[in-house]
Amino acid sequence: MEFNKLYKTMMVGAMALSMAACSSSSDSSTASSTADSTSGAASSGEGEVSVFYYTFGDDYISTVRAALGKDLEAAGLAYNDYDGGNNQTTQTEQVQTAISKGSKCLVVNLVDTASQDAAKNIIDMAETAGIPVIFFNRSVGEEVITAYDNAAFVGTDYEMAGKMQGDMVGDYLNANYDTVDLNGDGVISYIMLKGQEGNAEADARTQYGVENANAKLTGEGHEELVYYKSDAPTLYELDKDGAWSSAQGTDIVQNALSQYNEENGDMIELVIANNDGMALGALSALQNAGYNNGDGTTTIPIFGVDALEDAKTAIDEGKMTGTVKQDGEGMAAAICQMVQNMLNGSDKFADLDADNVIGTWRINIPYSEYKAD
Repeated sequence: MEFNKLYKTMMVGAMALSMAACSSSSDSSTASSTADSTSGAASSGEGEVSVFYYTFGDDYISTVRAALGKDLEAAGLAYNDYDGGNNQTTQTEQVQTAISKGSKCLVVNLVDTASQDAAKNIIDMAETAGIPVIFFNRSVGEEVITAYDNAAFVGTDYEMAGKMQGDMVGDYLNANYDTVDLNGDGVISYIMLKGQEGNAEADARTQYGVENANAKLTGEGHEELVYYKSDAPTLYELDKDGAWSSAQGTDIVQNALSQYNEENGDMIELVIANNDGMALGALSALQNAGYNNGDGTTTIPIFGVDALEDAKTAIDEGKMTGTVKQDGEGMAAAICQMVQNMLNGSDKFADLDADNVIGTWRINIPYSEYKAD
């Protein structure tokens, strides 16, 4: 696809977004809570920027929400935040309500990414109301966005996160192979925490986090990774609620360790998680079993995505191994600038880094690695 080619070019150099107009420096609040939705700045809904999150419970989304609230306030824009509760019907009803109250712009972190129907429905409502709509973070297809001139998408090259994570995993294992191979059988057994079925980001991270690691391993003469249980129907474990939660990360790994452990000679030797929430949950499970305490005890390498503050702290303390930074503040700043552009009738990508813009429909926020020095 065109955007993959452009993104590879984009990743070569440093790619800071030019977003001075949406500075997050202001701590003053113009927000007041609303009875029917959440927190925001316009209790009536008239003239608000309506921001719809798939759930307030996602750790990464919380960083975007906090940054975007500050940016919108600094830009003098009234807004309301809506919690979809990981339910597409709820979110769609919230969009309908916001439009009926006079919302002037929709900013949507879509719940259902398994099909494009929900996104199409929201775009149809926005077009009928004659207001702009910006989707972010959770994938919406080019053909859906480009069907409406006043629509756009702020995201990432989600394949790149998996590839960067896989490269980190492979490089670390090549440098520490004998230490990680606890039972000395010449292969590294891993568990993959996928998060959500049917999610494009989860699919790509699951695929490339392993493929790129294997390419690094075989390039140095090592065996490919093997899944920790040979009879697994899938080579990943799902958050049963689709919420990518730390609680599920803990439960999944704790249950796995009850059977697959050093005493039985088949210990899980590597954790690959599609987000830091699940990675931190896995860390809790391993610590409960006596590992990864940063005090010289055995450390099972754990890799995540997002670079949450708790994950970075765990990496700095030697309890986690690496993560891929997904820039929540950068995503929020891009959204804020685009809201202003679209409300002012300017080009939707004005004052943003042109190297990060893909065609006429999306902008990608670059990833970066975070690992111990």
